[in-house]
Amino acid sequence: MEYDCKGPAVVAADLNENICVKKTTNNWFKLLVLGILAGAYIGFGGELSNMVGHDAATFVGAGLAAFIKGAVFSVGLMLVVIAGAELFTGNTMITMSVLDGKAKFSGLLYNWSIVYVANFIGSMLMVYVMFGSGLLAGPNVAVGASALKTAAAKASLDFGPAFFRGILCNWLVCLAVWMALTSRNTIGKVWAIFFPIMAFIASGFEHSVANMYIIPIGIMLKGVNEVVAAATAAGLTPEKLANVSWYGFAVKNLIPVTLGNIVGGGFFVATLYWLAYVRKSKKAA
Repeated sequence: MEYDCKGPAVVAADLNENICVKKTTNNWFKLLVLGILAGAYIGFGGELSNMVGHDAATFVGAGLAAFIKGAVFSVGLMLVVIAGAELFTGNTMITMSVLDGKAKFSGLLYNWSIVYVANFIGSMLMVYVMFGSGLLAGPNVAVGASALKTAAAKASLDFGPAFFRGILCNWLVCLAVWMALTSRNTIGKVWAIFFPIMAFIASGFEHSVANMYIIPIGIMLKGVNEVVAAATAAGLTPEKLANVSWYGFAVKNLIPVTLGNIVGGGFFVATLYWLAYVRKSKKAA
């Protein structure tokens, strides 16, 4: 019987010699379109996590609520991997091909720069569509208040915690992508993605592209008085509310989280698996 699973050495070889190399030479317009889709897909995960989990702790407690939010957020990466899109955090694994000389460092920067900007565009598209949907105010004001509180918490992080949470997050995200590549069928890919993504959300780690949706939607909601009032009544302090700004988004969160994500995926997954499977086999040959 043939197993529907590829071993880690096979995945490493495929990533190193084919997938990552192709990403550094793809047409810029294709990267842009697929990057916009990835930003929107991760935005779907973010809004669903907030929609489903905004009041879950009241009924099942904080721990199970975190699990539920992580479980539903995983749909975002499932859309990226299975439907096909370009996600900056997953593309930190291009580092493997650069280390092995299969891809150029300039190609890595080419991919990262286009995809990162495209992910932001896709995320902002989701922000404006969700804000205009009316699903975060009025009868759903509690959902909007939860989104605002989450944005405030993320925009209030110090550099160190944001950086290290970014490392932990993308270590798991890239492992999810890695394990999805081991599977030869869709069901296997779904389960491979589910557990690491659930774990990073439930643990409170930080994902740069997810935050491109989560914090800007908070910035939009900061201008809705009923949402601010509901969030304040739920414990949001004026100090944290003040951090919900473009400065708080870019400087206090996005920069350190992005750097952490690069380390998490580029070193803890791409580099260490390159050392274990690719470099070793070359020396043996």
